[in-house]
Amino acid sequence: MEFDFWWLLVPPLFFAFGWLAARIDIKQLINESKRLPSAYYKGLNFLLNDQEDQAIDVFVEIIKLNPDSVELNFALGSMFRRKGEIDRAILIHQKLLQRNDIAAELRLDAQYELALDYLKSGLLDRAEDGLKALQGGRYARKASGHLLDIYQQEKQWEKAIAVANTLSDANYSFQHEVAQFYCELALRDIANSQPDAARSHLEQALATHRKCARANIMLGEIDAAAGHYESAIVIWQRIEGQDPQYLSLVGTKILDAFRRLERPADGVQLLKSYLSTYPTLDLLDLIHQAVLEQEGEQVALEYVYSVLRANPSMLGLKTLADAESLLAPVERRKDLEVIRSLINENTRKLSMYHCTACGFRAKQYYWHCPGCSGWETYNPKLGAESV
Repeated sequence: MEFDFWWLLVPPLFFAFGWLAARIDIKQLINESKRLPSAYYKGLNFLLNDQEDQAIDVFVEIIKLNPDSVELNFALGSMFRRKGEIDRAILIHQKLLQRNDIAAELRLDAQYELALDYLKSGLLDRAEDGLKALQGGRYARKASGHLLDIYQQEKQWEKAIAVANTLSDANYSFQHEVAQFYCELALRDIANSQPDAARSHLEQALATHRKCARANIMLGEIDAAAGHYESAIVIWQRIEGQDPQYLSLVGTKILDAFRRLERPADGVQLLKSYLSTYPTLDLLDLIHQAVLEQEGEQVALEYVYSVLRANPSMLGLKTLADAESLLAPVERRKDLEVIRSLINENTRKLSMYHCTACGFRAKQYYWHCPGCSGWETYNPKLGAESV
C-alpha cells in the first residue's frame, strides 16, 4: 500500500486556517471596540463606583447618538425604575415594544420590564394585563408570582388562590398561603353576615393545610357567636394538636365561653393545664386575673409564685408585681409602685408581638405582616423571649 505524502500537508493547513480565523476575530473585536464611544466606558466607570446618577446621564447621551442600541435601552430602563423615575422607564420600554426590528425574545423582555414598571408605579390594572399576557412563555412563573402579589394587595382572594395553585410544585406547595386566603374569604363572609359561607371556606382552609390554627380559631368564634359554646370550646381545643403556641390567642375566648356556660372554674383549670404543659404560653396574666376573681388575692398570688419558680420570666415578674401590690400594706405600696413602674418600663417592648421574618413589632397579633407581607410570620408569644 502506497503512502500519500499529500496527507502530510493537512495538519499545517488546518493550523493555518485556525490562525487566520483567530486573526480575523481579533481584528473585528478591535475594530468594534474602537467604534464604541469613549462615553460608554465613562458610564461603566460610574456604575462600578456606585455613581448611578452620573451613569444614567452618560448613557442617555449615548442613546441619543445611537438610539438603535436595544441592550443599552434595557439597561437604562432598569436604572430609571430602580431610581424611581418610573415614567422614563415606561417610555423606554414602550418605545422598544413599538419597534419592528427587534427579535421576538427581546420583545418579550420589553413586555415583562414594562409590566414591572407599572407594578412599581402602582398601576396594578395595567401591570395585571401585562403579566397575564406573559402566561405560557418563559416569563410565566415570574409573571404568576407578581400576579399573586397584586391579588393579595387588592384582596382578590379567589384569584390569589387560583394563581397560588398554579405556582405550587415539589419545591413549595403554597399551602400556608392558600389556607390563609380561604380564611380571608371567611372573614369577608362574616362581615357580610354569611356564617355558613364562612364555615365552608374555613373547612377548605383546613383541607388545604390541616395545621391552620387560624381556621379553627375562626370556626370556634362562629359557634360562640351563635351561642354554641360547648362546640366552640371543643374546636379551640383542637389547636393543641395543630400548634400549641396558638393556644395563647384563644385563652380569653375559652374563659369567656366557660363563663357563659356558668363553669368558670373549668375554664381556669383548662388554661392551668395548658400553661403547665406548655410553659412558654402567654397565659399567666390571664389566669391570674381569673383566679383573683374566683378565689381571691392570696390564692392568685400563690399561683403566680408557683409558676415563676418553675419558669421565671420578665413578663411573669410584671404579673407578680401586680399580684404583690394587691396584698401589700399601705406603707409599702409606694415602694411597690416604683418597682412596678420600673418593670413596666423594661417590659414594654416585651409586651408586643413581632414578625420573625422582618422584625416588625405590634401590640396586636397579625396573620399577615404589615411590614413584609408574610403570612403566619408572627410568633404568638409576646416579646423577645419568642425569638
